[in-house]
Amino acid sequence: MNLDQIFNAAQEAFLFYKNLPGKEKADFLEGLAELLEENRAEIVPLAVEESNLPDGRINGELGRTIGQVRLFANLVKEGSWVEATIDPALPDRGPLPRADIRRFLTPLGPVVVFGASNFPLAFSTAGGDTISALAAGCPVIYKAHPAHPKTSQKVADCIHQAILKAGLPSALFTHVEGGIAEGQALVQHPLAKALAFTGSHTGGKALFDLANQREEPIPVYAEMGSVNPIFCFPEKLKKENDALAKAFVGSLTLGVGQFCTNPGLIFVPKDQAPAFEKAISEELNDIASAPMLHPGITEAYYNSLQLLQSREELRWVKVADAQHLINGSTALAEIKASDWLTDSVFQKEVFGAFAMMVVYESEDELQEIAKHLHGQLTITVWAEQEELKNQLYLINLLEEKCGRLLFKGVPTGVEVGHAMQHGGPYPSTTDARSTSVGSYAIKRFARPIAFQDMPDELLPDALRKDNPLGIWRMVDGEFKK
Repeated sequence: MNLDQIFNAAQEAFLFYKNLPGKEKADFLEGLAELLEENRAEIVPLAVEESNLPDGRINGELGRTIGQVRLFANLVKEGSWVEATIDPALPDRGPLPRADIRRFLTPLGPVVVFGASNFPLAFSTAGGDTISALAAGCPVIYKAHPAHPKTSQKVADCIHQAILKAGLPSALFTHVEGGIAEGQALVQHPLAKALAFTGSHTGGKALFDLANQREEPIPVYAEMGSVNPIFCFPEKLKKENDALAKAFVGSLTLGVGQFCTNPGLIFVPKDQAPAFEKAISEELNDIASAPMLHPGITEAYYNSLQLLQSREELRWVKVADAQHLINGSTALAEIKASDWLTDSVFQKEVFGAFAMMVVYESEDELQEIAKHLHGQLTITVWAEQEELKNQLYLINLLEEKCGRLLFKGVPTGVEVGHAMQHGGPYPSTTDARSTSVGSYAIKRFARPIAFQDMPDELLPDALRKDNPLGIWRMVDGEFKK
């Protein structure tokens, strides 16, 4: 793997591709979406074989992948995402005239994307990071996850076919394989301009530190896990105890607990705790163990549980069955809120179908919990309308600790749309200002640039006086077309 050749070619492709009209980028992405659909019969069996995930899940994930490709195709075709902003010249303004200043978002350059283990399609080769970077106008150097090499290569072939069909430079997308050393080398290359990663806190933090030790530090968009706590209130549990227990267990065990939004932490009022624990236990007993993504993840899951089992503060309601190093078994532990507050180890993500039920005694204790809570992708509040009226202070605290705050349902299930926020305060991600799902993900891979008194014929189309793209622009403080 000659990194200089890879990055030099990607940089040359960037200088051409970044100026391509949005419609042509959209045509390329639409072509990719069609190829992924055409190759469904080959892609799905490969992903099933390499991930231990069922056929239905993989088919659904491929549908989501194709959907997000089309989402970004439509976004760049319309074009307003570039935030074109124009302050026209005011030559007669006193005491000083104003120059003509025009600002918009321009792509960063070659982006390094690391594939995720738990989503072999939607967060991998043609996943949200890759597609949002390509939509922004950036070439992608993609580091394949070693857990699903065949799937990754097949999807990469589809991307290259789409590039060829669109008449674009082949170096717009490069698929590379390797281990930790190869990944580090990609991050350290001076032509890399940004990095996207989905995985463990250990891996994400290591890449973040490496990127910031470069002579020219680069932005790192790393999603590093979350326990996605649920805050339960008494009246809500009294009315819907069994239904909520069922919903919680369904969300916890979805995908054998290997979603980044599985709820691994639930706060329950003391008086309702026995009934809720009983209902959860009954639901868990009906959940059979199932294969996890690969033996390494299974081993890490049971190692994490073993460390927690040495803590006397925890009472184990259900102990995981570790007889098989492929299957992940459910587990549930209970702890008093006063004990939970003493050690941050009780907030660490255990990647699998394990949950910790924290029993609190008062609303004051609940507020103290919120103050000590680490950053999360999601937080869910289960409360009756009347209960919420008196919780504005708590809600205010929780807003500071997550990227998505839910008041109904469960956190699993991330809508791929325009309003979705999939990112949160550290340690859930390295940049709480960004999202890895939804159309706003494109803005991770662009930066603002302003042109002052540039001749109109040299300006990008998005900033020209006659607005040839017909996009929404802010002109002198007002949105106009």
